[in-house]
Amino acid sequence: MDLSSRLRVWMELAESCGVSTLQQGIQQVWMLLLICLISRLLFRLGGVSSVNHIVSMFGGMYSLFLFFDLHMLWVLLLSLLCYLILLLGRHSSSKGLFLSTAVLIYLLIGELHLIDTVTWHKIRGSQMVVAMKAISLAFDLDRGAVTALPTPTEFLGYVLFVGNVVFGPWISFSTYKAAVVGRRLSWLWLWRSSLSLLKSQICLLVSSCIAPYLFVFFIPIHGNAFTHNNYFVGHLSESSSMLAGASHTEEKDNIRWEMEVVKPLNVEMPRSMVEVVISWNIPMSRWLKTYVFKNAMKLGTFPAVLVTYTASALLHGLSFHLGAVLLSLGFITYVEHVLRKRLAAIFSACVLSRPCPSECGHQHKKEYWVMLLNLCFSFLAIFHLTYLGSMFDPGVEEEVEEGYAAIHTVQRWSDLNWASHWVVFASWVFYRLIL
Repeated sequence: MDLSSRLRVWMELAESCGVSTLQQGIQQVWMLLLICLISRLLFRLGGVSSVNHIVSMFGGMYSLFLFFDLHMLWVLLLSLLCYLILLLGRHSSSKGLFLSTAVLIYLLIGELHLIDTVTWHKIRGSQMVVAMKAISLAFDLDRGAVTALPTPTEFLGYVLFVGNVVFGPWISFSTYKAAVVGRRLSWLWLWRSSLSLLKSQICLLVSSCIAPYLFVFFIPIHGNAFTHNNYFVGHLSESSSMLAGASHTEEKDNIRWEMEVVKPLNVEMPRSMVEVVISWNIPMSRWLKTYVFKNAMKLGTFPAVLVTYTASALLHGLSFHLGAVLLSLGFITYVEHVLRKRLAAIFSACVLSRPCPSECGHQHKKEYWVMLLNLCFSFLAIFHLTYLGSMFDPGVEEEVEEGYAAIHTVQRWSDLNWASHWVVFASWVFYRLIL
């Protein structure tokens, strides 16, 4: 295709796809953002904490109804079930473990028997957010980070918080309580919320109108828009959460509004697969580390990694391809971490999976060979991402809605000769040889 033909195609895309995509994007979320804004104003005017919790609860319920109609009752049922379990086990010292087990059973039974797969997958994100909030609260109660079981209105206001009950992200109970206090309005708050909304729309535009054609025209591989969809949801969740009053920090008399859910550059140009996993969904990564990984560390590092990725897979539902990808990520990130940690010790160089702090004790920090070695690991991370990302492009819309069949995953990786898995195995062998 010559240059003039490409320019003509891009102009047609800008007219037919770009404008309509942005219009549809705003139409889908403007009501949610308006509810978040109204809730924020009511938090500011309310004064009485119990009233603010009720505002948060009903705002979240109405937002769920806008997106899921009466199917939102399943999310509400999970919320009530979680509080009932916390109430019954309020004198137990293992509320976190008990509630986690009950939630996973509920999610598995719901997906297998209670509702059709397509509908369950539509509400899965909200189910997961509610489950993560309830489980984190249970563990915080066990640890004493939260001193007393919240009242029903506090709990439902938290798990159904209007700012993140639809798109996420997870926030802690303390972050929620700070949100409903009703801090004063500011231009910085409005600017940060608007900026995240703008980022989400840019990602939506790239996902719908650019990514499907970019690979065809310029790159000799077949790509998909899955990652950009994640960026869209991530930035949108930043906007809705901050608009509703969440995620601010106080420094003396100054209030800073900032929330990072996703870091696209760290995914597109990764230093390591560890950094990709963290940057893909920062709050969820923090939740998994705090409430799963640290609790499983008594089993050992590698078993704790497997437990963490297994928990993530179960929260995402009974999807073979997601489970396979997440467990593969567990092996990849563990081997990468231990190998780079060993190389950093041998060469006293800053080649760890995550950037070293400025005061680290390594002798070699920015030498050319250090940067070259890190670059090699970056290319290796891109290779793993391309391999794992091949699972998310079946070309059949029904499979996307209902979940990909196991044969799809096996066939895709088989066609690629299980290349990434063999590379991970070779990296592990090399690590054992230099240990």
